[in-house]
Amino acid sequence: MIYVDNAATTMHKPQVVIDAVCGAMTSFGGPGRGSHQAALDASMAVFGARQAVSDLLDAWGAGSVSFALNATMALNIAIDGLLPAGGVAVTTAASHNSVLRPLNRARDDRGCPVRVAAILPDGSLDWESYERALVDASLVVVTHASNVTGDVYDIERMAASAHKAGALFVLDAAQTAGAWAFSASGIGADVVCFTGHKSLYGPQGTGGLCVRPGLDIAPLVEGGSGVHSFDERHPRFMPEALEAGTANAHGLAGLAAGCCWLAERGVADVQAHIEGLVTRFLDGVADIDGVQVLGGGSGQRCGIVAVNVGDADSGEIADRLAQGWGVCVRPGAHCAPLMHTALGTQQQGAVRFSFGAMNSQRDCDGALSALRDIACP
Repeated sequence: MIYVDNAATTMHKPQVVIDAVCGAMTSFGGPGRGSHQAALDASMAVFGARQAVSDLLDAWGAGSVSFALNATMALNIAIDGLLPAGGVAVTTAASHNSVLRPLNRARDDRGCPVRVAAILPDGSLDWESYERALVDASLVVVTHASNVTGDVYDIERMAASAHKAGALFVLDAAQTAGAWAFSASGIGADVVCFTGHKSLYGPQGTGGLCVRPGLDIAPLVEGGSGVHSFDERHPRFMPEALEAGTANAHGLAGLAAGCCWLAERGVADVQAHIEGLVTRFLDGVADIDGVQVLGGGSGQRCGIVAVNVGDADSGEIADRLAQGWGVCVRPGAHCAPLMHTALGTQQQGAVRFSFGAMNSQRDCDGALSALRDIACP
């Protein structure tokens, strides 16, 4: 098997992540739910995960990190808690449905106009469209990198423009956290949403948001918190404000291990490794007749390369790659309908190859060989 579907989830995890989860499964009690050793061990693991995430992403400290099931839930928390009724929301056509659908719900249920800045056919942001959309905006929610083409956007500039217009800025870092070196506290974002199961190498069911100190986000879910149990409503102090119910301490132990594994290697070095694989793959694809590479207009790519083979359906190509060569990719619309509209691939979709820290040049060359055999039988 050649696994190049890391933008969906990283299947191959470091052994330290597996060991951490297995150890937690056999020793943890309820985090924040007791003073016996099993409960304390679980509580310390959750705190350790907060610190590990904050350290790796250069956030605002452990207390700024609230956990959720994934980036989708984190984005829902941020959007629901920060966008006032009737407030104008801005995003871009590169956004995933984890941004688009919560914004559309706010439009339909709370009268919030939603403006979508255009993405050009080469995958780059239409800056004039973005600047126009910011007038009177309350909240801007954008992706750091397209999950379709891998185009990485200038989020520092986007955040500065949003703040100049008086809007809060929320970043969807699902595709970049752990794979692209950036400072959560230094880019100008008010909230950075991340997932654990992609490039942070944690288990599925982990993710969260890093919140700028002083920013009050109304809880999306209320319930057990382990503290202030006699209060009628959920606590409003971070990080407990955005968490309800028992934390996924088993999964968060794995997430912490993944972050520490990345920290030991250095995210910048991981990024360089992935960029090397992407360059190698792009160079190889350039020599294959009939293969079109999508996007790239931003000038920077994360670990994603999306292609199409002639006019063949992307699902057909992905099935042939898997069944004939054991190459694992993602076809279709990638939960990003407006990006495909911008690219003109609504009907065909795209075949997405996505590389991670665990991939090798051999994986890259094997994927290229399979694609070449399909495109040039």
